[in-house]
Amino acid sequence: MELTNKKNNHTFWILQILGWGFINSFSIFALQKISVEMIVYSIVVGTFIGVLSTSLVRWYLKRSIRFDSFGFAEFLKVAASFFVGAGLFGVLNYFFGYVYREFGPELTGAEMQMFQYYDKVWIQIMNAFFLIGAWTVTYLVIKLLLKLNRDRIERLELNTHLKQAQLNTLKGQINPHFMFNSLNNIRGLMLEDVDKSREMLTKLSEILRYSLTKNNINAISVEEELEMVDNYIDLSKIQFEDRLEFVKEVGQSTLTLQIPPMIIQLLVENATKHGISNLKKGGRIVLNIKQEGELLVIEVRNTGKLQIGKSTTQLGLKNIRQRLKLLYADNASFKLNEIAGEVVAHIKIPLT
Repeated sequence: MELTNKKNNHTFWILQILGWGFINSFSIFALQKISVEMIVYSIVVGTFIGVLSTSLVRWYLKRSIRFDSFGFAEFLKVAASFFVGAGLFGVLNYFFGYVYREFGPELTGAEMQMFQYYDKVWIQIMNAFFLIGAWTVTYLVIKLLLKLNRDRIERLELNTHLKQAQLNTLKGQINPHFMFNSLNNIRGLMLEDVDKSREMLTKLSEILRYSLTKNNINAISVEEELEMVDNYIDLSKIQFEDRLEFVKEVGQSTLTLQIPPMIIQLLVENATKHGISNLKKGGRIVLNIKQEGELLVIEVRNTGKLQIGKSTTQLGLKNIRQRLKLLYADNASFKLNEIAGEVVAHIKIPLT
C-alpha cells in the first residue's frame, strides 16, 4: 500500500507539471509576435500557478473528502475548494501579469493588447473557473475510477479466499476436543441421569447438524444462532458445573437481525476454552447484543486474562475476522481486549 501511494504521488506530480506546462505552452504559442522573454515567463509562471493552485485543492480534498460515502456535505467541500482554488488561480495570474508588465522588458504591441485582457476581471474569473473546474472534475473522476478498481481487485482477492475461508470455518466449528469432552461427560452422566444424558446427546447432535448445514450460507437470524449457543453452554456445564455462569443481555429487536453463522458461537467457545477452563474457581461469560443506529453490536465478556498461547492456532478468531472481511469488507470490526480483569470481544456489523 505504501509503495502504491508513493507511485501515485510521483505520477500525480509528473502529470501536474506536464499538463500545466502543455496548457500554458499551447496558449502562449497560439499568439503571434510574442517575445522570447514573454514566452518563457508565461510558461514557467503559468505552470507554477496552475500546479500550486490545484495542488492546494488536492491537499484539501484528500484530507476532507470521504469518497466511500460521498454526500451533500462532501459536495459542499468540493465546491468550497473549487472556489478557493479558482480565486487563488485568478489572483496569482493577475499579480504575476502586473509584475511582468511593470518591471519586465518593454512590451510589444501584441503583448500590450494581451495585457488589456488581464485587466478585465470577468475574463480572469471565467478563465480561472474553466481551468480549475476542468481540473477538479478530472481529479474526482480519476479518484473514483481508482477507487472502483481497488474495490474490484479487493473483491477478487476476497473471492479467491472464499473456499479456504469456508474450509477453515468448518474446521473451527467442529472442535474435536469439545466433541470428545462432551461425549465423555455424557457417558458419565448416563450413570446418574439417563433422561438428562439423552437430552444432552440431542443438543450435541443439533450442534453438529448446525455446523455442517450452515457452513455454506452467509446469514442467519440472531435467534437461531442463540439456540446453538444455549446448547453449547448446556453441554459445557456438564463439565464445569457451577464454575460456569452464563448471562445473556439480548435486545428483543435484534433477534430477527441477520448475522454470519457461528460468529457468536465461536466467541462463546473461545471465552470458555481460553478463559473459564483456565480458572480453578471458574467465572462468568456475559453475552450482550444490541443495535446502535445502523450497526449490530455483539459483545462477549468473560472472566480471565487475555493470554493467547503460541501453540494455539487461533483458528476460531481467524475464522471470525476472515468471514467479517469477506462479507463486509472494512465496514465491520472485531476487537479483542482485556479490560478490568475481563477479556472483551467486540464485534460491530453493518445492518445495511
